[in-house]
Amino acid sequence: MVAVGAVVLNRVKDSYFPNTIEEVILQPRQFSSVYDGQYQLEPDPLSFDAAYEVLKGEDPTGGCLYFYNPDIATATWSFKRETKVVIGNHRFTK
Repeated sequence: MVAVGAVVLNRVKDSYFPNTIEEVILQPRQFSSVYDGQYQLEPDPLSFDAAYEVLKGEDPTGGCLYFYNPDIATATWSFKRETKVVIGNHRFTK
């Protein structure tokens, strides 16, 4: 969770992406959790803890702007990006 949150904040800081957390998250076709309904779920305490860590500056991705799960990803362009970090089932790229 911290790594995904870090990707969101890294995008906010990057001039290529929108400059607010909300705009980054809601940018069309960027995060499947927006479209599959997870975005509307009530956050649990672990989610709040992860968000707090990210807002304090924690970034286990080292500045990555993208992530995907190679087992379920359908965006073939993501496989062409160099993987910088692997966390669980996810690949993080710049």
